[in-house]
Amino acid sequence: MRRYELMLLLRPDLEDDKLQSAVEKVTRAIVNGGGSLSKVSPWGKRRLAYDIQNFREASYFLIHFDIDPSAVREIERRMLISEEIVRHLITVLEDRPGSSEEDEVDIAGAVEAQGDTSMSDADEPSPVKLRDRGATAVAEESNRGEAAAEEPQPEQAAAEEPQPSEAEPATSGS
Repeated sequence: MRRYELMLLLRPDLEDDKLQSAVEKVTRAIVNGGGSLSKVSPWGKRRLAYDIQNFREASYFLIHFDIDPSAVREIERRMLISEEIVRHLITVLEDRPGSSEEDEVDIAGAVEAQGDTSMSDADEPSPVKLRDRGATAVAEESNRGEAAAEEPQPEQAAAEEPQPSEAEPATSGS
């Protein structure tokens, strides 16, 4: 059994009793397929981001249920046939084992403790902003030592080349 979430968008022109019967059809299909309902929550009418079947609004319902994955196709097939349902989306909800808040704190503490013993000063990243290209080049040169000083960086090479000024006319070789 897997946990699923179903978002239903129903036609906005349906009366309340027809709206409830459309939702009951879907929930009955889930139960008849061997599933169990966890939560059915109506969200009310909301405006759509774009027109769907010439509707600007839809009635939203969110349904959480547990069912065998093989039965989901039959439920989807029934929703596609229904004229009351404008759109639907079934998603799998996965619970991560051991993802409680206490475990996250323990993991963070273990990572910090491991970081203190395994990293040396040479492995520590420099606090240079990546956006600032000039500062990055200077920091990299200081980390590499004299070998970096001999190799000009592309930005430095472009800056060192003399640029012709507007006052000096450019001469062409004739």
